Order: sequence, then C-alpha cells, then structure tokens
Amino acid sequence: MKTTKLKHTPKSTARRAVGVFAAALCASALLPLAAPAQETSLASVVLEAREIDLTYPAEAVVEAVRQATVATQVQGRVIEVRADVGQRVKKGELLMRIDAREAAEGAAGAQAQLIQAKAQYERTKGLFNQKFVSGAALDKAEADYKAAQATAGASGATVSHAAVTAPMAGIVAQRQTELGEMATPGKPLITIYDPKSLRVIASIPQYKLADVKHSAKARLEFPETGQWIDASRVEVLPTADARSHTVTARLYLPDDVAGVMPGMAARAHFVMGTGKRLTVSPKAVIRRGEVTGVYVLDAQNTPRLRQVRLGETLGNGEFEVLAGLAASERVSLEPIKAGIQLKHSAPAK
Repeated sequence: MKTTKLKHTPKSTARRAVGVFAAALCASALLPLAAPAQETSLASVVLEAREIDLTYPAEAVVEAVRQATVATQVQGRVIEVRADVGQRVKKGELLMRIDAREAAEGAAGAQAQLIQAKAQYERTKGLFNQKFVSGAALDKAEADYKAAQATAGASGATVSHAAVTAPMAGIVAQRQTELGEMATPGKPLITIYDPKSLRVIASIPQYKLADVKHSAKARLEFPETGQWIDASRVEVLPTADARSHTVTARLYLPDDVAGVMPGMAARAHFVMGTGKRLTVSPKAVIRRGEVTGVYVLDAQNTPRLRQVRLGETLGNGEFEVLAGLAASERVSLEPIKAGIQLKHSAPAK
C-alpha cells in the first residue's frame, strides 16, 4: 500500500501558526506572575526623648500696633474714592474727596468779612491818629479784625478737610463708606494699619500670672498657616479684668512678618522651663474622625497604622506623645503615602 505524502498549502500553514500561538499563550498563563514593583521608600524619623521648652499655651489674636480710622470733619457727599481694601497707601496720599460746596461758600463769606473788618480797622486807626475817635473805638475795630481773621482761617481749614488723606503709610484694612454716600463729621471712612508693626493679644488667668511674668521668652503659633515665630518682646499689662479675672499680655512680632495680618487667630506659648519629652512631628500624625494615629515602620520598611494619644503642642512645634509610641521607634513623615502603600500591599498577602 502506497503512502501518500501531503503537501502543506497556505491555508494549512496558517492553521498551524494559530495553533502554535495558542499553545504559547497557554504556556505563558502557567508561568508565575512578575514580581510587583519595589516599594518606594518613605521619609521617616526615629523617635527620641528631647530636651525642649515647656510652655503654657493661650489663645490669642493678632492686632496692629499702629492703626488709624480716618473720619471726615466736614459734611457732604462722597464724590471720589481712590483707595480700596488691601491697597498700600503712602502718608498724605488722597483717599477720598467730599463735596464741600456749602463749606466753600461759608469760607468765601468769611473771607469777605475779613476784608471788611481789615478796612474798618485801618480807617479807625487813621482817625485815632488824628484824635477823632477814642482808644476804645480802636480797640473794638482791632478785635473785630482779629475775630474775622480767625473765622476765615477756620472756614478755610474746613474746606481743606474735603480732601481725605492717609495719616500714615500702610495698608487699607477696611472701607466703611462707599461712593455716593453721605459723610458726616466723625463718621468712619477708611481704616489703615502699618504691616511692619504687629502684636498678639492673649488673655492670661490670674493663677498663671506669676509664671508668665517671670517668662521672658514666648513663641507664637499660627494654626492657619503652620508658622512658628519667636516673640521679640513680651509685655504684661498691670490691670486685670474684673469679670473674667484675666490679665492681658502683648507679644510683639518682628518687623515685616509675611503671612500675618490683623484679626488672625494665634496661640501664644509662654516658656516656663525645660524638660525631656517624647514628641512626634505634626507631619506624621493622621486623624480619622476621633481617632489619631501614625504609621510605624518595621525593619522591612513596611508601614503599620497605630493609634496614639497626643498631648498639647510643645515649644518645638511638635506634639507630646502620651501613649502608643516608644523611643527608638521609626514613624513615617508621609502618612498618606504610607496608607496608599499599605493598601496596595494588602492583596499580595
């Protein structure tokens, strides 16, 4: 019996290639998965007890040492406004202009009376020299002339008050009057403060007064911006509030502090002494509702979330550790990144 040899046609070749590809695909499915990418290193710090300043914290608020609220001395409608909130102004710069036509008319009348009183005084003086009038008449004419001079000067000064200028160089903090409103004597128009000189006002309870008075050093914390600044001077006022039984303390900031403005909330930390405390950086702390924790790193650099109990912020800007951590432990300074890394590594286990 003859054996017939089959020839490979193009169609059979294509079928054979498909079969080889399918076999290779099945074989690759049986191979182990590639190892995941190596975990990125996390910024961390080793905890240790440090010698730090022990402080007494007090809530405070920022205020300007030099601040002025500009008012007008003439009545009229505001016809021009050249300054807005946040604008820097120079001393003597025009801020507002008030329509003072009524005052201008009064000044013109006072000037006319001055001219008449002067002429009357000159005539009376000539007649007195010729012995036609008495000395009493000359004294009266002179008094009328001086009174007219004073009235004209006051009227001119009133007209000049129509141009409201800056009493000092600074920043416009508030504008109380808008264009077209009526300005009256004593009504606030614009508030200006000097940003170069700021201070923090804190209330101290009487039982802490003796300790604060002996404290020559204090640090200022600004929770909104995370800034910590050393107070240049601490001043305790010699009076107490009879209702709250507190004493006001003024803590002065250095000149030209960036990011601080009047009205900001602050916290004053009065240094009472020094001591060793175990602290942790605020960068390492993560809060989820009422739970406070940190990511502790083991020898393999694997993060583990641990609940901790923290105390007040100390003088170095860090939290005191009350429970949950020990010295020589390493914690991550990137808790969000550590949480993501821990979540990605969980399925592999």
